[in-house]
Amino acid sequence: MDWRDFFYFSRGERRGLIVLLCLIALAGILMLLKSPSSDQEQPTHGDTTSVRQMSPANTSEGPADYPTAQPPRQPAGRPRPAASRTHETTGERIKRLTDPRPRYPRTQKLPQGSTLELNTADTTDLRKIPGIGSTFSKRIVKYRNLLGGYADVSQLAEVYGIDEEKYTALAPWFTVDPTRIRRLNVNRLPEDSLRRHPYIDYRQAKLMVRLRRQQGGLTGWHDLMLLEEFTDADRHRLEPYLSFEK
Repeated sequence: MDWRDFFYFSRGERRGLIVLLCLIALAGILMLLKSPSSDQEQPTHGDTTSVRQMSPANTSEGPADYPTAQPPRQPAGRPRPAASRTHETTGERIKRLTDPRPRYPRTQKLPQGSTLELNTADTTDLRKIPGIGSTFSKRIVKYRNLLGGYADVSQLAEVYGIDEEKYTALAPWFTVDPTRIRRLNVNRLPEDSLRRHPYIDYRQAKLMVRLRRQQGGLTGWHDLMLLEEFTDADRHRLEPYLSFEK
């Protein structure tokens, strides 16, 4: 029959043919789902007891020889789980694995009344001060390197993030040795090196280099004070940091 003949059937014939095709398809699907392996289970290698009971040699009325259940053996060389982890709850494990905060070892703080020399203390020493953690210890050291050393404890208030309240709490813990300051030689350093200092701006560094070229070198602060860009406040802040050696 040509497939085009389908369109010449009456409505009832077409409907009957469609129902017949659906039944055939459903029967095929059921046959595929009904696997032969589900009708009869094959004995596995470990199910030797069932095989022995079904064989003719084991049909006597005596007691059956059932194998004794053995506990599972630990594979050789495989380490046993740590006792501490076996008692860890699911919630504790999830919290431990998903906590994004970095874990730092707890630092032993110094007793009250102790002091640190601000120009020699490293980040580990600074974290021993109450109120100073990893972030502030790094900032204090970074600013010290920019200055060339601290000339006074009050300069801690210039560190980013240390407000007046925090400075008041930290100041008693520190002393300063000004002899450890690295001075800037204004007669030898180039302009870009001079303006890296936090107390020297771009224009001041430029004028210092120009003046030393004109005069053949700077002899002291009286030369710099001739420039209107330098005030008494600048001199007070910079005096511990500048050297006029030739």
